[in-house]
Amino acid sequence: MKKWFKYIRPYLLYFILGPIGVILEVIGEVVMPRLLAIVINNANAGTLTAGTSLGVMGLMILTAVLMMAGGVGGAYFGTKASVNFAADVRKDVYANVQRFSFANIDKFSTGSLVTRLTNDVTQVQNFVNMLLRMTLRAPGMMIAALIMAILLRPKLTIVFAVSMPLLLLSIGFIILRGHKFFKAMQTKVDGLNATVQENVTNVRVVKSFVREDFEIEKFGKANRNLKEAGMRAMKNMIMMSPIMTIFMNATVIAVIMFGGPIVVRGEMPVGDLSAFITYTTQILSSLMMITFMLMMSSRAMASANRIQEVLKEEPDINDKDAAYRDLKVQKGSVEFRNVSFRYYKSSEDAVLEKINLTIPAGATVGVIGSTGCGKTTLVSLIPRLYDTDEGAVFVDGVNVRNYTIENLRNGVGMVLQQNTLFSGTIAENLRWGDENATDEEIRQAAEYAQAAKFVESFKDGYETLLDQGGTNVSGGQKQRLCIARALLKKPKILILDDSTSAVDTATEAQIRKAFKEDLSDSTKIIIAQRISSVEHADMIVVMDDGKITGVGTHDELLKSNEEYREIYDSQMELRKKEG
Repeated sequence: MKKWFKYIRPYLLYFILGPIGVILEVIGEVVMPRLLAIVINNANAGTLTAGTSLGVMGLMILTAVLMMAGGVGGAYFGTKASVNFAADVRKDVYANVQRFSFANIDKFSTGSLVTRLTNDVTQVQNFVNMLLRMTLRAPGMMIAALIMAILLRPKLTIVFAVSMPLLLLSIGFIILRGHKFFKAMQTKVDGLNATVQENVTNVRVVKSFVREDFEIEKFGKANRNLKEAGMRAMKNMIMMSPIMTIFMNATVIAVIMFGGPIVVRGEMPVGDLSAFITYTTQILSSLMMITFMLMMSSRAMASANRIQEVLKEEPDINDKDAAYRDLKVQKGSVEFRNVSFRYYKSSEDAVLEKINLTIPAGATVGVIGSTGCGKTTLVSLIPRLYDTDEGAVFVDGVNVRNYTIENLRNGVGMVLQQNTLFSGTIAENLRWGDENATDEEIRQAAEYAQAAKFVESFKDGYETLLDQGGTNVSGGQKQRLCIARALLKKPKILILDDSTSAVDTATEAQIRKAFKEDLSDSTKIIIAQRISSVEHADMIVVMDDGKITGVGTHDELLKSNEEYREIYDSQMELRKKEG
């Protein structure tokens, strides 16, 4: 409970007023049968007068008004408390996810995180709402009705000593079995969400490969798994209602069977028996509410545990070791000292192995090599998207772990291999680089990235709305907008991860020229497949199978590095064939 109290504290008043309203409603429900019994007893005895009738009627109306006020107030404050509670939980879960490293996200999967932020939080919200309305209502009514029943006829309450323990044992067994079923069901919701998200995100790939039928079958399988898991959980719980009905009816029959002769003998007024039956129904209904609450708690606890897993997850990349919390990247020099890295720590094969490399501040460095040789992984270590397993990365002579993540990443601009734009205007997307950038600064960055011409050809210019993921612009246009966004950041280190592959060589040359002029003081690291993209760099790094096999200028590597020469010759031969 302690771990959830921080979300209760700001709305403690609502958490108190809600149950108070419920208590008022319970008092009314318990008093009402007793008032009705007075009328029945007096009528049966022939002593009912107009004054008595009007007096009891007035009390019943007043009781009904109090019940209404309590019921409405309890529902209102309970809803306010639960909705605010859930909103704060959701906010904290989302905030913690934003701090996750790639490794943390991989641990949960995107689909699972979406489920926890939506479905699981909603389950907990519904449970909190029910808890506020039922926690005092159900036990309160059960205890109050039991007291009233005992006051009416103590010996008759013996029937509860038999029915209630049997009912609790039956329901307890069902609830204990239900917990594992609900946990399994939430896991299947994860799978369904992951399938839907992957399909919708990559819908263009699906259509281009005509894989709609495959995806429909894949979704169908996930949907069937969820349906079957849901049915297992529900089959377990559908026994609750019949069992409750059987015990309730059996208890009422027992009350009538034992109470009827007492009334016939004149030892108990008929109105009291009627009230006793009402209290019997209230006691068992309250017990049913408690068991329903326990049933809901089974599912809510499964969801709460999943939420806590995210809240307790410590981002494996954090500022704990940041010795220089105010330090910012000033020049942009980069050094890798004996760096090794594995994505899976249990793996024997390293993605990067014993990397030693020094990049001077302001230099333009090309990185080239075969697909999967570790180029992207290498540059991802600079802004600490991942941390090294061995060795260290230094920026401006300082270990990257000694910077705060914010200061380090503010000094590094990245244009990733997978260009991502967000729904919103072009200007809003570019301002990710600098939220305070002026319109002129945005236009200038677009000019340098060779994006201004096509943006200004749009009817709404920089206010043109982009679809989610930027699907309403071409691949080359998307790349240039991402470059402009990075340029607006004015980083000391700019990393371009194969980010000009979708533009023609002439446009690429113009972009390189803009880099040289506008970012002369920044360190540029360009990952490319085309040698033409890096041949004018101050230094070219050749990689193969996680190792650096050569470092030098274009001319030096042509003379000394066989792998570089092979790449160059194959690309030259391809150009001749195309030419």
